[in-house]
Amino acid sequence: MADIILSVLAHPDDAEFLCAGTMIRLVREHGWEAHIATMTPGDCGSVEHKPEEISRIRREEARRAASIIGATYHCLEERDLRVFHNERTLEKVTRLLREVRPRIVITHSPSDYMLDHEATSTITRGATFGAPAPNFLCDKGYPPAIDAIPHLYYCDPLEGKDLFGREIPPGFCIDISSVIETKAEMLAAHASQREWLLKHHGVDHYISAMREWGAERGKLIGKDFAEGFRQHLGHSYPQNNLLAELLR
Repeated sequence: MADIILSVLAHPDDAEFLCAGTMIRLVREHGWEAHIATMTPGDCGSVEHKPEEISRIRREEARRAASIIGATYHCLEERDLRVFHNERTLEKVTRLLREVRPRIVITHSPSDYMLDHEATSTITRGATFGAPAPNFLCDKGYPPAIDAIPHLYYCDPLEGKDLFGREIPPGFCIDISSVIETKAEMLAAHASQREWLLKHHGVDHYISAMREWGAERGKLIGKDFAEGFRQHLGHSYPQNNLLAELLR
């Protein structure tokens, strides 16, 4: 059975910006199975559609993007700007972990530019710790506890900055030069977001912004494009850097 990588991020297109290159390489070079999960369907990401309609559009875009590399998309059906670390969200991510049973989990930086990202990071961290505990949520009828705490990695925050604009350097970078075109193809599947980002963020270079940031991280390791990560190394978490070992 193939090893599994799961990204748990806040919104559709977050994975395509932040970690899809690494996931593509694991799928192509090592035969891993990939799962891409979002906390919300991106219900606030539009200036023209109502929440229900843009949610439908963005779920489909996310499925289409994931399908490019044979990945499975999951939406946990929280709502934009209302992602909180509470019992409901912790249960949702724990259940997902027990269903998917990943060896590697990727989530947002603990410090980022918006609270949906930070809350998703905290929820996912809690779920990776709780998913192997047999007595945690044992009365919910979920799949059995996973065998061990998975390797947990944090993506770069957007633009590599915390909420005060201070740089957050990556612990290591993964070369994605060989898969940058596929990563761009996945991001392009999120067609509804160009208009939204232009209106709300002042961004009108959706794919080129991803390439530019990848090139900045690539400079750190002498490559054309890269993605930056930090590994969670607290007590009881795996201490070997499995991503770096596989994709060095």
